Amino acid sequence: MRNRYRDYSGPQGLVVTVRNDDINGALRKFKKKVQDAGVIQEYKERREYVKPSEKKRKAKAAGRARWLKKQAKEKRERGY
Repeated sequence: MRNRYRDYSGPQGLVVTVRNDDINGALRKFKKKVQDAGVIQEYKERREYVKPSEKKRKAKAAGRARWLKKQAKEKRERGY
């Protein structure tokens, strides 16, 4: 039987070290790592089931909103 603990290399996942008792700094770094890893976004997506058609509809609406925002920005820059 193979020893499953032999290859253990320390904590897995998101790790933040606290230096000089700077809890606030460590918390900021932790929040940044969680945001970059997409943990919050995944949690929000998994809260409830969304039908594929609804996902498609939301994606299309988001694309339209981005396009309209881009059009408004270009209109402001050109001055009319």
